Amino acid sequence: MTGLPSGATPWLHDVARGIARHLYRPAYRVRVTGTARVPRTGPVVLVANHSTMIEPQLLFGMLPRRSVFLVKEEMFAGPAGWGLRRIGQIPVRRGAPDRTPLLTARDVLSRGGMVGVFPEGTRGSGDVREAHQGAAWLVRASGAVVLPVAVRGTLRPPGSGRRFRPPVDLLVGEPFAVAVGPGRAGLTEATETIRGTLAALVRELDSQRKETRQT
Repeated sequence: MTGLPSGATPWLHDVARGIARHLYRPAYRVRVTGTARVPRTGPVVLVANHSTMIEPQLLFGMLPRRSVFLVKEEMFAGPAGWGLRRIGQIPVRRGAPDRTPLLTARDVLSRGGMVGVFPEGTRGSGDVREAHQGAAWLVRASGAVVLPVAVRGTLRPPGSGRRFRPPVDLLVGEPFAVAVGPGRAGLTEATETIRGTLAALVRELDSQRKETRQT
């Protein structure tokens, strides 16, 4: 099994991962911690914080298995859209009720794949103060475990000047199971569990980066 949606090209996906793994090396000092925690098989819903367009590409390239991300539909225009579909990424129409992306992601999970979701939805501070329910729905529909990943360093601090190869950190947390109850109440409760776990991991990474700067 490829762990990719129907119509994707596995070898092209792997080439794209190789490119993403090295694409930002000249601009950033990328440090990845905890890749041994990534389950190598079985359905996984990856949840990560989101500050810039760089995080999805770093996660796509740096993690040690194929991953499918829910990507805003605007990115699928022209040749770029053809490429995103061929490497297995899933377009999402923001602000419109459309279950097709979630159903596609559920099918990937049912075949033992890994699907990446940014619970905050749009880019922001990356502190995960709010979260949408897509990740919880996928867990309930597939029985997947949740893998939290925190990313910091891609967003330039307000008022700072040009930075020379600033450190960017990816911290992979422990995968965990979430029991998602029935109805909207079940989704709401599970979403808060996922949000809280990811937010705690982001705070842990912030603390580690602060200690590193002080030593």
